[in-house]
Amino acid sequence: MGRRQHGAISRQQLLALGFTRDAIDHRLETGRLHRIYRGVYAVGRKDLPPEGKWMAALLACGADSYLSHRSAAALLRIGEERGGLIEVSVRRRTARTHAGIRVHRRPSLPSPDVGTLNRVPLTAPVRTLLDYATLEPPNRVERAVNEADKRDHIDPDQLRKALDRYPGEPGIKRLRKVLDKHTFRLSDQELELLFRPIALSASLPLELTKVFVNDFEVDFFWPSLGLVVETDGWRYHRTPAAQTRDAVRFQLHTAAGLTPIRFSHWQVKYEPGHVREILQRTAVRLRRG
Repeated sequence: MGRRQHGAISRQQLLALGFTRDAIDHRLETGRLHRIYRGVYAVGRKDLPPEGKWMAALLACGADSYLSHRSAAALLRIGEERGGLIEVSVRRRTARTHAGIRVHRRPSLPSPDVGTLNRVPLTAPVRTLLDYATLEPPNRVERAVNEADKRDHIDPDQLRKALDRYPGEPGIKRLRKVLDKHTFRLSDQELELLFRPIALSASLPLELTKVFVNDFEVDFFWPSLGLVVETDGWRYHRTPAAQTRDAVRFQLHTAAGLTPIRFSHWQVKYEPGHVREILQRTAVRLRRG
């Protein structure tokens, strides 16, 4: 009876409640039950809420089935389903197939990789992100990680450590790359060696490095333009104190008539074209001003 929730119920559950086959058929004929899948019904109304549709799919797939992949991401509110398909992982070698359900047969799926949310069985956040990364492009995977962090499903630093338990798993390479993008750091020397040619190619004059402006040390400063550039690894979960300090820093620079810009270390190393374009456009605006 554990899965009779969200307006969906199976034939086996009805029989266990004492309904006869004739009673079930009568309720189907009179519209008190609506067939969703073979042996699975909606109670009272055919239009189920999302949780009801997911539960109906799980009931159709039988015991030891869990919402997974894009569907688990949708339940976690970190991603979206595609093509109207509900994705279910089943911890058995065989499982029934139903139109509108994509079944992933995973008999070795370990117990720590599954759980429940809003009374709906699903894969745990780490497993869901790994599965999602096998299906979606990097920008969607990155968005899913950010949403999982925002909704407190997983701390990205913990996620990085948890991935050590999944060596060679599909999706792990793409997921690690997304995490690396937000934690990648350069040494001061590496940063200057990479950034200076970008600034020169943007037709900026020689900058000052590691100087104090408004009582804050900045990475690059162009006094003639009033331009301040700072870089960061953009690590997840910056403390409130660090976030406040960053806000005050930018507020003071702006109040002093300066233009502050921030780039990530990843952008400096792997997206120099973007950094150059931003510098060029900013410099043109400042010179005109």
